[in-house]
Amino acid sequence: MPSFDAGRSVRLFYTVLCLVISFSGCASWMGQEPLRVNVAGIEPLQSEGMEMRFNVKLRVQNPNASAVEYDGVSLELELNGNSFASGVSDQRGAVPRFGEALIDVPLTVSAFSAVRQAFAVADSAQAGRFPYVLRGRLAGGIVGGTRFIDQGTLSLPAGNMMDQ
Repeated sequence: MPSFDAGRSVRLFYTVLCLVISFSGCASWMGQEPLRVNVAGIEPLQSEGMEMRFNVKLRVQNPNASAVEYDGVSLELELNGNSFASGVSDQRGAVPRFGEALIDVPLTVSAFSAVRQAFAVADSAQAGRFPYVLRGRLAGGIVGGTRFIDQGTLSLPAGNMMDQ
């Protein structure tokens, strides 16, 4: 009967751990650029109760020499530094090398988030300018997927509700 060698098991664990960590850093060693992600469109969806739902179309650009395959997408949208909406999709596909793809993700805005943002708009001293951060992940691959972030400032049109 073979005996259990704890020292060998520990060494094997650390070897595998080092390999996984080194593979996760391979993209940066090989000069991989981050994906470029922009919101290409937003369409309303059927909502339940007091929540709001939207279909967000993401334009994902891959400036690298190898395709990025994904099996699932997740998004989180922050407005004014507060969580505002989130969504997931079980969509799968690939963003071609030096190419782009449109990916649809349904986002849900809870009633609580909508009310909180309405008060923030009413109290805003920023004259209709709202910072946003869109974080997401294309799931899949050896290290769990590719994360992305898009951030900026949204501006309300000149004839917004606050002027009325």
